[in-house]
Amino acid sequence: MKLRRGALRAALALLLLLLPPADAVEPISLGLAIAGAAASALTGFISYPRLYCYFRECCLHRHDQRAAAGAGPGRALRGGGGRAPRGQRRREPGRASPGAAAPARPGPARPFAPCPALRPPLTVWSLHPALQDTLDKRLFGQHLVSKVVVKAVRGFLNNTNAKKPLALSLHGWTGTGKNFVSKIVAESIYKKGLQSKYVHQFVATLHFPHAHSINLYKDQLQSWIRGNVSICPRSLFIFDEMDKMHAGLIDSIKPFLDYYELLDGVSYRQAIFIFLSNAGAEKITEVALDFWRNGRTREDIQLTDIQNALSVSVFNNKNSGFWHSTLIDKNLIDYFIPFLPLEYKHVKMCVRVEIESRGYAVDEDILTRIADEMTYFPREERIYSDKGCKTVDAKLDYYYDF
Repeated sequence: MKLRRGALRAALALLLLLLPPADAVEPISLGLAIAGAAASALTGFISYPRLYCYFRECCLHRHDQRAAAGAGPGRALRGGGGRAPRGQRRREPGRASPGAAAPARPGPARPFAPCPALRPPLTVWSLHPALQDTLDKRLFGQHLVSKVVVKAVRGFLNNTNAKKPLALSLHGWTGTGKNFVSKIVAESIYKKGLQSKYVHQFVATLHFPHAHSINLYKDQLQSWIRGNVSICPRSLFIFDEMDKMHAGLIDSIKPFLDYYELLDGVSYRQAIFIFLSNAGAEKITEVALDFWRNGRTREDIQLTDIQNALSVSVFNNKNSGFWHSTLIDKNLIDYFIPFLPLEYKHVKMCVRVEIESRGYAVDEDILTRIADEMTYFPREERIYSDKGCKTVDAKLDYYYDF
């Protein structure tokens, strides 16, 4: 061992002597370079599932078999994977494991074990009611969203032979429910919802603020997705404020959304990507207004009436992260889901539900006053709330002595 270390030091010293002299490097740049190298090395390491799992003791089928053999009669395998991987949080005392209802049996050979903390079992009967019921009770004026999201998520989770990851793009004005829907989707799949270690949220203005760092962001984003899907194939990635993201950045994840069976030994076909954006809201409002002016209800609007026009509008919007994006050009977004602008009656529904959720009796006078204080557009018709239900919480705090 000492001889090896000595030889390594000698080789390193010789390499440094042979290198050409370099200019001074800014500490921040040097730090980024070192961090980038470390991240690349780690990512390369976890890109190979068998090597990664050898150290993590988490997912090889033969490890499942060893755990099953050692469980003995009458002992159930916790979560179907034996001992928890090193570095992961231990399960809280007293909390039942996903597979506690019955002893887990080793299944067919697979490169990864099921992700812990998923809601078991992921079937039509267990997933659909939780997602559908919550949307029915707390999402107002969005009949298209309720129908498309439930069918898309339920169908994808029950498809054992998906050809690509599920990609949903949610569009509409502020306060119409985009973040709420992404939260409910996460909660319908993972026990801890948005707090799950397998749910990853990116906010454009927070995580990718500087246009001059776009190439660095691309590398970091690819490394993050590759690493986390290597750990858990059923990972969820949520990209918020897509309308504020620098154009071209999101194209860096194109390989992960494409129809590849494996990329460097990793399959991305079980992952879910959700994009949230205000881009395209004008087109959605235009269609909704046309229906209203022609005497038709918003419930008459079908996805076919708006989806193609919405995708074209987003693709050609220079202020959108999807501007001329290959994700749209190559048809890698499965659904463009429009969130219709909310009307006066929907604002009142939001206020009512929020009051009830806080445990207070509904005062109809206060409810009406809050809805009346919201601003509406267009200027002449005053049909749609320009903030949706976004400021309802703050207004309730003013009127109610909570």
